[in-house]
Amino acid sequence: METELQKRRSLYVEPATSRDELESGEASKTFDEDGRAKRTGTLLTASAHIVTAVIGSGVLSLAWALAQLGWVAGPTVLVIFSLITYFTSTLLADTYRFPGPVHGTRNYTYMDVVRAHLGGYKVQLCGLAQYGNLVGVGIGYTITAAISMVAVLRSNCFHEYGHHVKCLKSNYPSMAIFAGIQIILSQIPNFHELSWLSIVAAVMSFTYSFIGLGLSIAKLIGDGHAKTSLTGTVVGVDVTGSEKVWRSFQAIGDIAFAYAYSTVLIEIQDTLKSAPPENKVMKKASLAGVMITTVFYVLCGCIGYAAFGSNAPGNFLTGFGFYEPFWLIDFANICIAVHLVGAYQVFTQPIFGFVESRSSQKWPDNKFITAEHAVRIPLCGVLSVNLFRMVWRTIYVIVTTLIAMIFPFFNDFLGLIGAASFYPLTVYFPIEMHIAQAKIPRFSFTWMWLKIISWTCLIVSLIAAAGSIQGLAHDVRRYQPFKTQ
Repeated sequence: METELQKRRSLYVEPATSRDELESGEASKTFDEDGRAKRTGTLLTASAHIVTAVIGSGVLSLAWALAQLGWVAGPTVLVIFSLITYFTSTLLADTYRFPGPVHGTRNYTYMDVVRAHLGGYKVQLCGLAQYGNLVGVGIGYTITAAISMVAVLRSNCFHEYGHHVKCLKSNYPSMAIFAGIQIILSQIPNFHELSWLSIVAAVMSFTYSFIGLGLSIAKLIGDGHAKTSLTGTVVGVDVTGSEKVWRSFQAIGDIAFAYAYSTVLIEIQDTLKSAPPENKVMKKASLAGVMITTVFYVLCGCIGYAAFGSNAPGNFLTGFGFYEPFWLIDFANICIAVHLVGAYQVFTQPIFGFVESRSSQKWPDNKFITAEHAVRIPLCGVLSVNLFRMVWRTIYVIVTTLIAMIFPFFNDFLGLIGAASFYPLTVYFPIEMHIAQAKIPRFSFTWMWLKIISWTCLIVSLIAAAGSIQGLAHDVRRYQPFKTQ
């Protein structure tokens, strides 16, 4: 199996150089031991990738999630899933190399990792869950970015004409602008060259999170503590019995999925320098990313719930929990859009790499697919351009944007995709691969508690899926074309 793994090409970097080149001192400064271009990723860049992937504009909807669950269950669920995500991410980090976590053969993608440690039909299941989720996230980010861009126009409209005016705006032009930006950025060849974009996106996520947090604190000080409770929305007062159940299911799912970044963890780890060992650096980056995320989630969720109470909007920036100061709302929504520009690339580059790697393997002599052309661009230097990469990535962005335009309620469907992919990618595969790698005996104490974690998260995924289906059905019934979501 090791021979087969060594023959696999990296999804994101150039083919290996010759053995003679690798044995020379000059080549060793340029290439890693597997013959790929030398990796330069650090703890900082890996942490930035994780924060960009994890802290999305969903942080601004956590007040709604806590409103459904209340002061007891809400923060408890947040902390529990942060611990589960960190634990399973450390297990996944150890599987990057096979058979050992430090000196084994590298695996470049999540599917490669599953193939090396588990094999069989589970590889196809992993690919279906991972790439289905990545495509869905890209479409969802297109919709969310457009909503934030339109929110800037609506905020200015409300400021000029009053809060009673509907100020309806179409999302389609904003989606087209977002797609145009992504077509340009999608020409970045691989994950290794995304560090600068992830750092910018991470800064944007902190910025709009702090703005949302500051506005919530200002509202809390100005209007006083809103109506809250230990158990969240009250049946018979705020919601019906069935609404309480379904919304609680959705809230648990939203919190669980808010931490998930396992779909890109292996790809992030593959950018790290080989010394110190990648698994140790990745564990530190995971700890930093999850800790930062949890602090922001708890602050934004709890203070937002205290400020809005049971009436917390789904997103208090794009949902207009605030109207003034309008310039600050505008700036926050621009930060959300910029963050999603970077996050889109973090989640889409693995898809690009997968298709391009498979294509080059299938048609290795096709110059359209494999040939690189040096193009000199003013102020940017010489860039390597591949015609297949340029055409296929452009088509991908256009297709996903068209889907976003056709199904603007896709974010609700994304919850269902998240439910379907959260359990296998974040919990099941990391635990099963750890059991196989560590050769843990069946029915031993360690085996049993690992299985208990796995089964519990499966139940959570099923509950969240049920809530997402109900929410999707409700939104489809009330959907009106051309109305801003």
